[in-house]
Amino acid sequence: MSRFWTAIVNTLDPYVPGEQPKDNNLIKLNTNENPYGPSPRVLEVLHHNVNDTLRLYPDPNTTALKSAIADYYHLAANQVFTGNGSDEVLAHIFQGLLNHDAPLLYPDITYSFYPVYCGLYNIKSDAIALNKSFNIEISDYNRPNGGIILPNPNAPTGLILPLSAIETLLINNPDSVLVVDEAYIDFGGETATPLIARYDNLLVVQTLSKSRALAGLRVGFAMGHPDLIEGLERVKNSFNSYPLDRLAISGAVQALKDNDYFNNCCAKIITSREYVSKELTAMGFEVLPSKANFVFVRHPHHDAANVFIKLRENNIIVRHFNHPRINQFLRISIGTQQDCETLVSSIRHIISQN
Repeated sequence: MSRFWTAIVNTLDPYVPGEQPKDNNLIKLNTNENPYGPSPRVLEVLHHNVNDTLRLYPDPNTTALKSAIADYYHLAANQVFTGNGSDEVLAHIFQGLLNHDAPLLYPDITYSFYPVYCGLYNIKSDAIALNKSFNIEISDYNRPNGGIILPNPNAPTGLILPLSAIETLLINNPDSVLVVDEAYIDFGGETATPLIARYDNLLVVQTLSKSRALAGLRVGFAMGHPDLIEGLERVKNSFNSYPLDRLAISGAVQALKDNDYFNNCCAKIITSREYVSKELTAMGFEVLPSKANFVFVRHPHHDAANVFIKLRENNIIVRHFNHPRINQFLRISIGTQQDCETLVSSIRHIISQN
């Protein structure tokens, strides 16, 4: 602790990202990255834009990107907000839309950046427990609140709420903003964006890091009523008017336009996810029914931390959260089919030795 820290810095419990190992020989299944890389159209436009124009500031309004997002989701450009990854977008949302007298509500097992932002911005919050099956019970959110945020599919469980449940939350909380964090929606879920036209309290957040394979460019966005978007723009322009650089903007536009490549990548990941789920279930694992690019699994007779260590010894990295209720689970990102087959083989060997 430094004597120069402010009081709030002393109380922060920062987010811990997944390990980014330096060893390229590891099979990396711990951070939900896309194993297939970005569209060739993205790489082509990035190469084309590495030129003298990098001396100039990027478009502060990201006009081309907002237009591409709006076209894809059948929205108007003033219903779209862009940021430097969805984490930055979420930071602006927490500060600008979710800091009220009543507590913010979110699931107790969820994306761990939510409580971090509550601490950073001094936001009152209540963590609402998932049920015994690790699903979100929307009736538990029928209480006074200053907003609701939840991932759909949830992370790290991979479980999804149907669109009807999202709409029920909107109807039951007309005076609160509902933020639906759709980082993994493209792997088998149904986006809530069609509800934006009917509910002015809905904000949908997405990222190009997962299904579009642009984690290294850092592009995220939010979609909602123009009044919500204007609030986020006011926060952004009081913090950083140029959050997205020229390469990120141009690459993101091309990623959104190459639907054939996008759909093919998603289909391969879904196929591999179902393969992993089937194989681990056959080994006695409980595998939650994921609609994300990862699976959340536990075995009744094998300690998760031990399996995690043994996999690391076999050059495979997965994610283990040593938290109450989920400390016997492993979250396993879906890699290439070859990666998944190696994973299955390694796990089969590990549990056969104990």
